[in-house]
Amino acid sequence: MTNEELNEARKNPDFLKYLEEARLNSIKSKNIELMYETLDSMLVLDLDEEKINSLYDEILKLAFLSVEKLLNKNEKLDLSEPNIFYIRALYEHAIEKWTNENFAGAKELLFVIANIIEDDTLKNSIDCMIVFLNKELNFDEFYDGFVDIEAINDDEKYGYFLTNFNFEIVLFLKENQNILEEEYKKLQHLIMERK
Repeated sequence: MTNEELNEARKNPDFLKYLEEARLNSIKSKNIELMYETLDSMLVLDLDEEKINSLYDEILKLAFLSVEKLLNKNEKLDLSEPNIFYIRALYEHAIEKWTNENFAGAKELLFVIANIIEDDTLKNSIDCMIVFLNKELNFDEFYDGFVDIEAINDDEKYGYFLTNFNFEIVLFLKENQNILEEEYKKLQHLIMERK
């Protein structure tokens, strides 16, 4: 969208009404896909921050509840819908913790995600992030120094996640295997009763 189109959308009462209805309906129906669609639109249009935060809180609540239900059934999550939105919510929350230098909280959430997903590409990427969190590297330094922003994801399901780095992932994980094993040992209690 151009800036002009964004400004028109921000001032269009019918569109704003539609977005508000979508926000309320998505919360009421607990439809995480619609919640994210609405949230993304609200963010692009730079709308009411309080409503954006409220919707994001609802997304997190739903994601945590849904993941807990799946875990209680000993099920792993693939990256299909709606699972990808639950994973996205937890992942974004982990990144938020990392940007606020809550290294332990970010590491815990990423560890849980790594152990509840059925996707090697994402799991390996998350394991790399756990290594950097072990070193308490702040998120900006990690992103600027190690994320390959020029790389294009072959599969759009990875569009929500950082999966391209400027190093060979398998080699990095092998070189940092001891750190990762140490972290997994420390964090195992987070998933023990589930296995």
